[in-house]
Amino acid sequence: MRVSEAAGVLQHRQFRWFFASGVTNTLGSMMTPIALAFAVLSVDNSAGALAKVLAVEMTANIVFVLFGGVVSDRLPRRLVLQTCRIAMAIVLGALAALMFTGHATIGWFMLLGGLAGGISAFSMPALQGIVPQLVPEGQLQEANALMSFVRNGSNFLGPALGSALVVAGGPQWAFVIDALTFVASSLLLLPVKLPPPAKGATSFITDLRTGWGEFRSRTWLWVIVLAFSVLNAIQSGTIGVLGPVIAKSHDSLGVRGWGLVLSAEAIGMLLMSLVLLKIRLNRPLLSGMLGVSLLSVTIVLLGVDPVTVPLMAAAVVGGAGIETFGTGWNVAMMQNVPGDVLSRVVSYDMLGSFVAIPVGMVLFGWLATIAPTETVLVGAGIVYAAVALSTLLVPSVRTLRQRSEESATEAALAPTD
Repeated sequence: MRVSEAAGVLQHRQFRWFFASGVTNTLGSMMTPIALAFAVLSVDNSAGALAKVLAVEMTANIVFVLFGGVVSDRLPRRLVLQTCRIAMAIVLGALAALMFTGHATIGWFMLLGGLAGGISAFSMPALQGIVPQLVPEGQLQEANALMSFVRNGSNFLGPALGSALVVAGGPQWAFVIDALTFVASSLLLLPVKLPPPAKGATSFITDLRTGWGEFRSRTWLWVIVLAFSVLNAIQSGTIGVLGPVIAKSHDSLGVRGWGLVLSAEAIGMLLMSLVLLKIRLNRPLLSGMLGVSLLSVTIVLLGVDPVTVPLMAAAVVGGAGIETFGTGWNVAMMQNVPGDVLSRVVSYDMLGSFVAIPVGMVLFGWLATIAPTETVLVGAGIVYAAVALSTLLVPSVRTLRQRSEESATEAALAPTD
């Protein structure tokens, strides 16, 4: 399959508008994380202040994600996504106004960060639920790989562009630009026509139970989510917390070298998203879990011999593995979970996968105080690989195949031309 053929998913008019909306939103948002960090530090130059803001944002996301899943299955998903993007534009506009007027405080950052996290808890389940309504089953991998390519490219370029903008005009201008792109991306969704959601008079609790039933009825699904509650905790604690510590204490790596390692991981993800436009993952979960296990090499190497170039090579491979899993996982979910409950199942996936991230950050920070950091990293890398590969003991994880034929419900998809 040539790239030009794979990108044929763009022949679907509805998906083209959806993709254009996503690209616009991503290009604006790629600068915001680094702008937010510098904005917080300009008010209170301490790691503790930044940690508080980020912790509130993540906590709000975790608390509201199940509500987001129910709402995204009950209401038109396009409307949910548009509302979330307009709400995010308001939050970013408020951040910019506080910075321009000199009234920004850590309290304001925490409040607005919490609002942003809550909004994301609604937008992410809606976003995942829309894609299979726009393209045939046989093109879900191409659609996800194409969106990943844009996202990964932005992750690679975003920090550099965001830093330049912060230096040139201050973080408030990044907030302004991102707010405008959220508005534009919301407007670009107007031509996207989706089938109406299933009508029902069930209660919120009943909807949650239905989603939970769909989630736990698929062994491959809950096994991998359970595994990622551990994997994400390890990754956040090792790469997110101990990585910078090792970088500062080893001249063979250093802060600049650590930045190169993180960029190398983004390059690996970017390159793999291109590969996945050409090569089909016949067994998406098998390929994905084998791929994600490769991140363990980076973690172990960080503890054994933290040298920039070898770590960069390992990070490229690890990034490619992460992207393989991400695309394979999305395809497996979109093909095997009914569309009318997909957002709720996605919300359970997000809750289970993300809830341990703050725990991992705290846990590994504590472990580094009672044991040599190098020993902690090597042990964590071994556990990471063991947990990832142990999922392959489950037959449904090994054997789940991607359906290449168009689904029987293709006729119900939004019209294309």
